[in-house]
Amino acid sequence: MSIPWATVPREPVLDEVVGSFGARADGGVALLGVDGVGKTTLAAQIAERLGQPDPIHVIGTATGSEIPFGAFNSLVDVAEVGKPATLIHAALDSLLARTGNGLIVIDDAHLLDPLSAALVYQLTQRCRGAQSNRGRIIVTARSTPPIPAAIAALWQDGLLGRIDVTPLDGAQTAAVLLRAAPSLDAAEFYRRSVGNPLHLRLMVQTGEAERSLPELIERYLGGLPAPAREVLGYLSVREPLEHADLVALSGVDAVDIAIATGAAQQLGSAVYGGHPLFVAYAATADVQGTASATHLRRLRTEVADRLATHRQRHIGDRLGHSVLAMDSDNPEPVDDVVAAAEEALRLGDLALSERLATAALDRDERFDARLALSYALAWQGRGREADQILAAVDPATLSEDEVLAWALPRAANQFWMLSEPERATAFLHTVRRRVSGPSARITLDALSATFAMNAGNVTRAIEIATEVLAAPDAPDMAVAWAASAAALSSARMGRFVDVRGLVARALGTEYPGLLRFTVGLAETTTYMMAGQSQSAYDTAAGFTDLAELAQPGRSVGELLLAEVLIAQGDPGAAASLLEPASAILERTGYSWGPLSLTYLATALAQQGEIADSAKALSRAESRHGTKSALFAPELAVARAWRLATVGDRHGAIAAARRGARMAERTGQHAIAVRCWHEATRLGDVRAIDGLAKVAPAADCEFTRIALDNARALATAEK
Repeated sequence: MSIPWATVPREPVLDEVVGSFGARADGGVALLGVDGVGKTTLAAQIAERLGQPDPIHVIGTATGSEIPFGAFNSLVDVAEVGKPATLIHAALDSLLARTGNGLIVIDDAHLLDPLSAALVYQLTQRCRGAQSNRGRIIVTARSTPPIPAAIAALWQDGLLGRIDVTPLDGAQTAAVLLRAAPSLDAAEFYRRSVGNPLHLRLMVQTGEAERSLPELIERYLGGLPAPAREVLGYLSVREPLEHADLVALSGVDAVDIAIATGAAQQLGSAVYGGHPLFVAYAATADVQGTASATHLRRLRTEVADRLATHRQRHIGDRLGHSVLAMDSDNPEPVDDVVAAAEEALRLGDLALSERLATAALDRDERFDARLALSYALAWQGRGREADQILAAVDPATLSEDEVLAWALPRAANQFWMLSEPERATAFLHTVRRRVSGPSARITLDALSATFAMNAGNVTRAIEIATEVLAAPDAPDMAVAWAASAAALSSARMGRFVDVRGLVARALGTEYPGLLRFTVGLAETTTYMMAGQSQSAYDTAAGFTDLAELAQPGRSVGELLLAEVLIAQGDPGAAASLLEPASAILERTGYSWGPLSLTYLATALAQQGEIADSAKALSRAESRHGTKSALFAPELAVARAWRLATVGDRHGAIAAARRGARMAERTGQHAIAVRCWHEATRLGDVRAIDGLAKVAPAADCEFTRIALDNARALATAEK
């Protein structure tokens, strides 16, 4: 049985945290530490000190991390799938309506699913707003990776104060033992536990002072009554479970015993494991043979069957049941599994979509499952695998609509992920000859517009996009591709008056993948050329928020923000964003990868980082090709700044001029202006001639400033 346990207030930490709530505008704190160090206990003590002993409590769990909104499913009322950002806003509104301005504790946040993590980030932003008066937040998380990007961003972005929770000291350990087990040698137990409260507790409870924490957990679990172990087994396949469901599965006595022994705990109507490590070990302990695996499968089947009796009201309910049933003896119908895979894809949970689509394909060769799997793989940057999945399809067996649905992701995958633009373009032409419907042809043309843009042929991209957008029956996907390609092409060509309308058309669609960032780059480019630096910054910063906290979206958003920071003269801040972002993006195959490395090389060079800028530039050049030819002028500018760092002024100017002339040849007049401006900064007294030539095609505030600077330099050299 469990022993009565005692805790001691960590007064200095409590004083620090409670003081921070009053001193900081954010009104929140993140408690970080190793497993068992007492983060949850400290959070409860803080809540007591704040006069809110019964806060809104959200707990991340290992099984919940597999389900969108897994931790918040009972607190948010979101039934339908839409755009991830829209979905998070709806969930946020639902959550705030329930929580009011009270205290919210997010426990074990490192176990949150991506959407739950993004929701916590946005909730924190909302709570710290000057007009919100929305309450306070305490987040606990493991201090070691992996940690969801959105959770780490809470303290990295300065939204929450960070407190590193350390083990108990000798005096605190002695105080705990004095209350719980006064006969024991406090000094010896402190030495063996190193002040870790969970380690200390299990040493006392098991009577084993010589064992490590993992050994103690196994010893503790092995000494539990069989009914308590059974309850932990059920929780290892789904945590939490409603008390009524757990009673139906294991019996009321078993649940009572599990709670009494500390193996489980009840919060409201939900039952959790007594500690995340108990559940983790229960899921893996002694799983060495068929019998153990069979036992675990039986538990999954029983839980899935029990939950199937409930009405599925939320997204998490539907997908959660799909995940459970997938490895049970009663899997869902294949139609439902495929629908769940498509739903996970729309939510941006690519790993879950991959699992579900693979499970469906293992049972039935279906085109829709294969298609969902190809998207999930491609958007994870696994282009070769996606191509193999699509190559196995015989187009002769498909309807025209299915041919289109098959051809679009295959061509896109060939262009970006496989870096085979010529093959992709030829494939599109072949498919276009095979389809007869105007809608299908329009959609294929729209994709070809994006290909043309990325290949640097912005004039052709706008020509194709204009025809697509003029078609009265153009499907949403075609409008998205065409409008986003035309928006960015127009911005780079200096046709700024066209950008706003094109952005609006793109944003009005349910556009797939990363097209939203193409639109974002069009907007930031237009703002910067208009001299509206703050608007550019605000727009770019918005892409590091909400659903963009998932990868690779977060990294693309950081790329957009870094570009603005470079333009604002802050290469250091830009580099700090680009170093991790480029590491993510260069693995994806998207043209954002070479561009991120290009900007990283520029930012490092502008700081005088000779070796690091050379490495980044080499990586950018090795990954640059037709799929990123649009950004060839930026690559030339990066070379220019690299040469400048080693004192080659003439070489630097020549490289910047090449970038400007390259932009001019491709019709990217706004980018040509930028390149001539960089040439001016590098000391090119003849940049005024190039600028004067291209200025009429890019009439804007930035062009006027660039002309003034170039004239001043030329005059000074006379």
